Amino acid sequence: KGLKLIGCSVKKIGLTTFGAIDVMQIISKKMRRLIQYSVILWVGLFIGCRNERLSQAIYIPQTPNYEDTMMWYIEQNAHNTGADVFYIPSTWEYDWYNEEGILSHYADPYNIVHRNNMKIEMSKIAAYMAENNNFYSPYYRHITLDTWATLNEDTINRRYHAVSFVDIQNAFQYYLNHHNNQRPFVLAGFSQGGKSVVELMKTLSEDVRQRMVAAYVLGYKVTPADTLVAPWIIGAKDSADIGVTICYNSVSDVKYIKPVISSPNVMSINPVNWRVDETPAYLHDSITVTLSTEHNVLILDGFDGSYLPNILNILNQGDYHSIEPWLYSEQLRENIQLRIYEFNQNNNSIVNN
Repeated sequence: KGLKLIGCSVKKIGLTTFGAIDVMQIISKKMRRLIQYSVILWVGLFIGCRNERLSQAIYIPQTPNYEDTMMWYIEQNAHNTGADVFYIPSTWEYDWYNEEGILSHYADPYNIVHRNNMKIEMSKIAAYMAENNNFYSPYYRHITLDTWATLNEDTINRRYHAVSFVDIQNAFQYYLNHHNNQRPFVLAGFSQGGKSVVELMKTLSEDVRQRMVAAYVLGYKVTPADTLVAPWIIGAKDSADIGVTICYNSVSDVKYIKPVISSPNVMSINPVNWRVDETPAYLHDSITVTLSTEHNVLILDGFDGSYLPNILNILNQGDYHSIEPWLYSEQLRENIQLRIYEFNQNNNSIVNN
């Protein structure tokens, strides 16, 4: 029927049968080209949509299994008078892409490079915190430096709570169930690890809190909202009180306070003289450390931090964020030992009475 119709239309316009065949061939060629162009268009659209999906997708690394010893840095040095230290490391990775080209905002504990980066910090911290103590530090999917560089606390908290804090909670629960054995413990963390200490303290039951010697929030803040949720987060007042939080941030001038890590902050203590007033303390005979009680930060005079790396133009720019755990390491070493001693003495008195 199709041929007849074509033939009739051809006759009407006075073409021969050969003309009709030519027309059919032309139409056939045009149809083939149309189909080819359509296929190319659809393939292009598919690839474009796939690339757009890839550009919008975020790679979330595999959840750590804390039954696997590879997911821990552990030292066991405790004697009868020691305690446990549960330490949470800071931020090491920038945003990166996996093998499929998908962006990730998280460190991957199963990536040996990422794990080795965290281990650098863990081992250096253990050098002074693990003295006479057991030391447990989990590898976890921390949010990246690029996430912090957004300076958007909604973005930071959304990414952190969706992945990073899930790991911290899982790791701490595993530690309590399999390592702690009802022993006294110290919580400690630097930078993102300090944030994790604050968030973890909000979740502690009263029974667990009774075994906490102290919490060390190094290079991070405790906000009014934090203490509203968890009124048991109480700032240290001297060198020997127990069950308290030691918190500090160091700057060269208050104009260099970075809100994303150090403001608003409701507590701070000078780790050199262990005072909460503005009495200056002297570190290494050349650095003056003074607590600003108005801003709850430490102001350093006589310290040259120009060698510190500029981190995405937000850190180590008038502040001394990168060296918070190292600058006061000797003071922290002695203080952890003192607070553990006081904790044990206090508990022995309760038992004896």
